[in-house]
Amino acid sequence: MSKLDLVLAGGRVFDGLGGPAEVLDVGVIGDRIAAIAAPWSLDGTRSIGCKGLCVAPGFIDTHSHSDLRVLADPALPMKVRQGVTFEVLGQDGLPPDRAALAGGPALRPGGASLADDGEGTKRPSAPFGPSNGQSTWASVAEYMAALAQAKAHLDLAYLVPHGTLRQAVLGMEDRAAAPGELAQMLAALDLAMSEGAIGLSSGLVYPPCSYARKDEIVALSRAVARREGVFAVHLRSESDEVLRALDEVIEVARLSGVRLHVSHLKVAGIQNFAVLEDLVARCEAARQAGIALTADQYPYAAGSTALGAILPPWMRGGGVEETLAKLGSRSVREKLRVELADPRPVDWDNYWKWSGPEGIVIADIPSGRGPELLGRSLAESAARRGVDPFDLAFDLLEAERFGVTMVSHSQSEAVVTRLMALPWVNVCTDGLLGGRPHPRSYGSYPRILGRYVRDRALFPLEEAIRKMTSQAADAFGLDGVGRIAVGARANIVVFDAERVRDEATFAEPVRFPLGIRHVLTGGVQVVRDEVGTGLPGPGRVQRGVGRRLR
Repeated sequence: MSKLDLVLAGGRVFDGLGGPAEVLDVGVIGDRIAAIAAPWSLDGTRSIGCKGLCVAPGFIDTHSHSDLRVLADPALPMKVRQGVTFEVLGQDGLPPDRAALAGGPALRPGGASLADDGEGTKRPSAPFGPSNGQSTWASVAEYMAALAQAKAHLDLAYLVPHGTLRQAVLGMEDRAAAPGELAQMLAALDLAMSEGAIGLSSGLVYPPCSYARKDEIVALSRAVARREGVFAVHLRSESDEVLRALDEVIEVARLSGVRLHVSHLKVAGIQNFAVLEDLVARCEAARQAGIALTADQYPYAAGSTALGAILPPWMRGGGVEETLAKLGSRSVREKLRVELADPRPVDWDNYWKWSGPEGIVIADIPSGRGPELLGRSLAESAARRGVDPFDLAFDLLEAERFGVTMVSHSQSEAVVTRLMALPWVNVCTDGLLGGRPHPRSYGSYPRILGRYVRDRALFPLEEAIRKMTSQAADAFGLDGVGRIAVGARANIVVFDAERVRDEATFAEPVRFPLGIRHVLTGGVQVVRDEVGTGLPGPGRVQRGVGRRLR
C-alpha cells in the first residue's frame, strides 16, 4: 500500500452503521479511506491525534437551502463547522432563488442577485422574489457545473424542483395538467435526471406545486422510480390535514414504486398534537407494506419559511404582481384578517393560527430596511410601532415584495423527540441563511449530539451517528458516503462527545457550535481545531445513478 497521506490516530471510530465504537486508526490516501487498523499502527505523511475523541463519517444534510449561498460562499462555515460534509439541494419543489414560494415567475435554477450579508460573504438579495435575470442556468447540467466550479467545502447533490417543471409548462395556473403538458414535464424531468439529478422534490403547500393533482405527482414519481431516484416532499399540510396529506404521498409511492422521503416531518399546531401517534402508525404500516418511506427532521420546536406563507392559497396564485395587487386592497386585507384568525380547521397550513403574532418572528429582510424588526415577533414590533400585527405583516410583504423570512413557533418538544427517535428519521437543517436565521442553520447536528444524546440519553451515540450518516445516505441513494470503510470517500468528522453542543439560539442564531474539532471532505481538512481552514474546496457534485439508465 502507498504511504498514507493522513492518519487519524487512536480515536473512537464509529462506522456510521450503528455499530459500537472501536479505538482504531483511520488512514487516508487522496479522497478515500485507505486503511483501518489497530490504534497507533498506521504511518502517514501527516497525523492527527484523536485519543479520547470520536471519529465518524461526515454528517449529511438531506434538506438544505444553500442552493445560491454555496456559489457565493463555498466554504459554508455554518455547515462544515457542524460536521456537515454533504448537502442535498433543490428542496421543497422550488428553484434555487425560491421565487415560487411567493408565487413568483422563476423558471430556472438561479435568478437572484447577490448582496453582502454583513458576515463577510454574499447571499441572494431576494431569495423569495422573482428572478431578475442576473444568474440563470438553462439546464440542470449547467447548474451542476456551476456547483462543481464553486469548489465548495462539502459535497453536493441536487433534486429537480417540481415547481420549476410545472411553472415552465403551465405558469401559475391552478388546474390539472393536460396530457401534452404532463408529457413536457416528464421529458424535462427525465432529461434532468439523465444530467445527474438524484430525484424530484415537491412542496405541495407552495404554488405552483400545490396546484398539482395526484395523478400528475404519480406520473412524475414513476419517472423518478425508473431512474432509481428519490421523491422528497413537503406535505400538502403539516397541521389540520396532516394525516390526509401523509396518506396522499404514501398512495403516490404505492402507485409509482418511488422511494418516498417526507421532508421535515412534524405535526404543527397545539390542536393537532393528538394525531401524532396516528401519523407514526401510518408511516410504520406503509413501511411494513413494502413502501420505501423515510423522513428527516430538524431538532427544534419551531420552523422557518417565507413570511408570505401566512397567506391562504387563493392569495398566492397568479404570481407576485397579482398577489401584491390583492394585498393593496383594504377589503382583501379585512377578509384575510378574518380568515387567518379563524380557529376552525382548514385544508391549508395557517401559520397565523399555529403561532399567532407572538410566535411569528421576522428572520430576514434582504433589502436591509427595518433592521429593528429582525429577531422580534410581529406582536412586539407592532406594539412598538403602534400598529396592528396584521397590517405590519401585510405592509412588510408589500414593501419587500415577499422578500421576508420568518421563524414560526408552532410545534412541541414532545412531538420533536417522539419523531426524532424513529429509526427511519434522519437529521437535517432546513436552514435558510442571512439576517437573524433559525438557529438550526448553525446548530442542528451538535444539538443532537449534546442535548439529545449526552444530556437526555434519547438514544445511544452510535444510533445518532447512524441517523446523521448512513441512514441519510441510504434514503437518498448517495454512493460512497455515510460510512467509515475502506474505499469510502474520506468525509470524516472528529468531535469531543463530552464537549460538543450547539451555541446558536433563537436570540443569537449566528453562533458556531463547540466540540466539532476536525472535519475532512474528500480527505482535505476543512475544519481544524474548530475553525475553518480556508483551503481550496474539495467538494464534489454527486450525480445520481439515473444518469446511467435509459
